[in-house]
Amino acid sequence: MRRTVFYISDGTGITAETIGHSVLTQFEGVDFDTFRIPFVDSAEKAEQAAVRIKTSYATSGVRPIVVNTIMDKALGDIVATGGALMLDVFAPFLAPLEDELGTIRSPRVGKAHGLTNFAEYEARINATNYALTHDDGIDVMYDDAEVILVGVSRVGKTPTCLYMALHYGVKAANYPLTEEDLENLELPKRLVAHRRKLYGLSIDAQRLAQVREARRPGSRYAKLEQCRRELDLADKLFRREGIPVQSTTHTSIEEIASKILSQLGIEKHMF
Repeated sequence: MRRTVFYISDGTGITAETIGHSVLTQFEGVDFDTFRIPFVDSAEKAEQAAVRIKTSYATSGVRPIVVNTIMDKALGDIVATGGALMLDVFAPFLAPLEDELGTIRSPRVGKAHGLTNFAEYEARINATNYALTHDDGIDVMYDDAEVILVGVSRVGKTPTCLYMALHYGVKAANYPLTEEDLENLELPKRLVAHRRKLYGLSIDAQRLAQVREARRPGSRYAKLEQCRRELDLADKLFRREGIPVQSTTHTSIEEIASKILSQLGIEKHMF
């Protein structure tokens, strides 16, 4: 079974897509063709979205699904003329909140991802710059780091650092364990003073070999035996030093980051 899903928003569409994806993954046996239509902030754009929905309906013969985060009801009503199943993400919350707070909402398009807190935005930018300058052991001055990810090459340290920086404003550095570090089976001296900030990442050896092969085809670096050896030594080092660790093999970057922040007691929020 295949179904077409539109994520439609008056802003970026990130909220609609994130929530919609979380819900759709609960339905096995259904393949979803998903499309994001952002910045539907005028009647003209809403009508264009409705036409696109109607076209999809006519082509497939199956009613499309719309995950909608448009705040202006009038625009949402226009989109609804496309004939899709309309799933309004915010509707279940607004009326109860208006009753509880004793005030009526003042809808403003694009407000959810608007730049309303410049201090928080600047913190995220600074954290992103920090992650880039402290990537892969480039800069090893870790006094300002809130977390330092350690692991062998290509286990997912860099994208995890960048995700934590962009979404939470966390200053995250990463340090790649070298052959020398692994042979000595001891924490590199430059990391000893920052032990409480350390968090280890690991991965399935087969998956690591695939990732490395794509980067350096035919190299010793990408051989399965080499990957297994490095991961085994890294795991021994983590256990010896009492460093928390998690596998990135079957875990999304969102979950990896959330677990790291939780285990290290770092309480920061996306908004």
